[in-house]
Amino acid sequence: MTTTTLNPPVGRSTLPFIDRRHPDRPLVVNFYRPARHQPNDPVIVVQHGMMRNGDDYRDFWVDAAEKHGLLIVAPTFPDAHFPKAEGYNNGLIVSADDAIAPREQWLYAVPERVLDALRAGGVIDRPVIRIFGHSAGGQFVHRMLATEGGELFAAAMASNPGWYTLPTLDRRFPEGLGGLDLDRGALTRWLAYPMMLFAGDRDIVTDDPNLPAQAEALAQGPHRYGRAHFMLDFARAEAARLGVPCNWQLVTVPGIGHDGAAMSRAAAAYWFEAGRIPPVEELGKQVEPVL
Repeated sequence: MTTTTLNPPVGRSTLPFIDRRHPDRPLVVNFYRPARHQPNDPVIVVQHGMMRNGDDYRDFWVDAAEKHGLLIVAPTFPDAHFPKAEGYNNGLIVSADDAIAPREQWLYAVPERVLDALRAGGVIDRPVIRIFGHSAGGQFVHRMLATEGGELFAAAMASNPGWYTLPTLDRRFPEGLGGLDLDRGALTRWLAYPMMLFAGDRDIVTDDPNLPAQAEALAQGPHRYGRAHFMLDFARAEAARLGVPCNWQLVTVPGIGHDGAAMSRAAAAYWFEAGRIPPVEELGKQVEPVL
């Protein structure tokens, strides 16, 4: 049965979620709800990485949630039902036969439906909502903004994606937005949205087996940090060509590589401590980064 209402208890929880567009693909949502959180207090939607570990990504935000009164909402897409990059990062847009799926099947509207269920449960009313995604989640977030728009989110961070969908209609998805029946207006709105590319300057490994290595990805640079710069440069050039604004920015996190925990803590400080980027010692750099 489709999930229409969510009301997580105080503290950590994991609740099942059946999306109305994907009733045969159950997912879960990991929450952290501070005891003092009220319906108009801030909400952070967190998109996990390739490990499909929404529980870890929720936990990365717990300290900030308690400190700043944040509701953490981490939709989690199990690999069993949303396999490989096509089933998560790329939003189920391209089917196995390389056809473009009907728009109603795309995954990028799922976070909005999770938030609708929280609103139906009385958990949120009209809060300021932000979205953060790291690695595969960073791919998810920027493609969501491209295809769904950013009206729901006051701020959005794509943190350390492996590669990017470029803001152009001339290249087929996922390299660009071609084939999705989007028009220049949609592209202009994406460029105008204040999307943040949040990049660790030590995310420069080139032999990571999880680093996308197809020709289209390699054309963006040898590593994730370089690809973030390529994305911003491409967007600014495209906006100039079209004669429209580009409101994107790239924020560098010094000393951090491909580390979802550290990047989450940096994001929390940036958003809720007046744009502060903590030093690497405070971010608690992991010996074994969490993807």
